[in-house]
Amino acid sequence: MKHYTRKFTFSVQAAVAGVAMAAGLLASPAAQATGLPWSNYVKCRNTQLTEFPGTIVDAAVATPELSTLVSLVQAANLVGPLAGKGPLTVFAPTNAAFSKVPAPLLNLIGSDINLLTSVLTYHVTTAHADPRRNLIPTQVKTLQGQTVYLGFDADGASVNQSTANCKGVKTTNGTVWLIDSVLLPQFK
Repeated sequence: MKHYTRKFTFSVQAAVAGVAMAAGLLASPAAQATGLPWSNYVKCRNTQLTEFPGTIVDAAVATPELSTLVSLVQAANLVGPLAGKGPLTVFAPTNAAFSKVPAPLLNLIGSDINLLTSVLTYHVTTAHADPRRNLIPTQVKTLQGQTVYLGFDADGASVNQSTANCKGVKTTNGTVWLIDSVLLPQFK
């Protein structure tokens, strides 16, 4: 909870400073003095999406650093839904993100189709969601039913505790954002 509090506090400070800057109250040196990552935010926000001529699934299959995710999507029988009509947004953990998950936990998730489906659908929204756009954390509902928080803070664009790559991939049925950790929903 402390991590979210820190991010929220920083994001509120960033939003207030952003309003002041937009109003001309803060010059560039003053903005830099606050420690806010304005140049990073502007650069990230203005990064053009890569256009991919296929679906989200096609883009994931064509991206070597998403091979673990592709295998798990296939195991959970989610290829059809993720290749279907959009718009969808997928927050795609890289192979390096999956390597951070302790092996016993990853094996447990992979061995239970319902648990695997719950974890994977927690990475998908049914709307256009851009983690680069929000200085104040914004909730977005996932296919799994719970929400994720999108925001931009000192670490960059974020989805919950994960950092998102500024260069998303626009496909024929949605957008893919690479993230650096696996998102886990709350389990009851």
